[in-house]
Order: sequence, then structure tokens, then C-alpha cells
Amino acid sequence: MQISISIRHGHLSDASQRKVTEKVEKLSRIFERLTAIDVTIDLEREETPSVDLRVSAEHKHDFVATDCSSQLMGSVDTVIHKMEQQLRKYKEKIQNRHRNASARNVEIPAAADEVDEFEFEDEL
Repeated sequence: MQISISIRHGHLSDASQRKVTEKVEKLSRIFERLTAIDVTIDLEREETPSVDLRVSAEHKHDFVATDCSSQLMGSVDTVIHKMEQQLRKYKEKIQNRHRNASARNVEIPAAADEVDEFEFEDEL
């Protein structure tokens, strides 16, 4: 899984970038099939930095979450929480499809009326 952090209109310390990377890495615990994570931090407005998180997963388009607040790490936490919700919902949807697929493949037994007719014919 590739993680990239890009900062627009400013600079972020290495320690802050490591914190963001550590927090974002935890997304792989929820959904194992992540291929790439892109974090974009926009510091154009210093009083309200915005965070954009894009996650690419196998067999699915990108998931996107954005937030803008007064605290940078607060925005990162909010974006990660939003992304966790999206990934959990998608994972549950996939699991439900696989569970229901096995139920569709089971043959329905013949109706009771049909069984009685065949038994009657054998007695003649």
C-alpha cells in the first residue's frame, strides 16, 4: 500500500507528517485490500486548513473524504473517521453479497403436491 502526503500553500513539519502517516496506516486494519492512500493538506487559509483523503481499493473506485476546521489534526481525525465509515459500509456490502450468493444457489425442493402424484403413480 502506497501512502503519499502532499501539502499545498505551506509547509508541514516532519513530525506532523509522521503522525498523519501513522493515523492513515490504521485504515488497512478495517479493509485489507487498499492499494493507495493520498492525503492532501491545503494550508492556503491558515485559520482553517482543509484535508482531503483519497483511498483506492481493489475492484472499486476511489473513496473520498474532506474536512475543513480550525485544527489541522482535528481535521485529519475527522477525515479518517469519515473514511472508516465508508470502508466499513463497503466491506459489509461485499460480505452480504457473498453470503446471499450461496443462498441463491441452493435448489428449492419439489412442492408436496408433486411428490404425492409421483408416489400415487408408482402404486398403480
